[in-house]
Amino acid sequence: MTGRVPVPVVRTLMRPLTESVFHRSFVNASKGDAQRAQLPDLSGIDWDQRDLIGWQDPKRPQRYYVSLELDGEIATLLLRGAENPPSKKLLCAWCEDLADGIRAASFVAPLGGEAGRRGNTVGTMICADFRCSRNVRREPPPYELRTQDPALIAYHREQKIAGLRERSTRFVRAVSQG
Repeated sequence: MTGRVPVPVVRTLMRPLTESVFHRSFVNASKGDAQRAQLPDLSGIDWDQRDLIGWQDPKRPQRYYVSLELDGEIATLLLRGAENPPSKKLLCAWCEDLADGIRAASFVAPLGGEAGRRGNTVGTMICADFRCSRNVRREPPPYELRTQDPALIAYHREQKIAGLRERSTRFVRAVSQG
């Protein structure tokens, strides 16, 4: 044994998102809201580097969408965002990052099913530009990981990716189970 930490192999969970899959994948929106939702331009996305994709609705500025893979299927959440982003940096609950220049923002998701129709919601803090997948893959700053060992750096990155997936899917499950 060389004393090196084994690097776990984690499969990227995000499959390419298509319009037909997107409109059928909502866990907390009415059929009408799901059909009116608009996809962003997906042509330049490197799906191998994504655990989730999120964006703002261009026609309804307070509406946001986030899609990720859950139990082998795409699950999409309808979110409502805060009107004014926070003036100070806040920790993202999904990637647990305080990336330079990007702030976490408060998002609220209506619960799925009858609970959501009654107006019940659940909220969390997420990177305002949904850059969580990039944050967990970036080089760790010196204060976060004090090593130059490539195996330890790779292990650290895989742990951050696994944490993002676990926390974001836990939130989607909470919303969908109402």
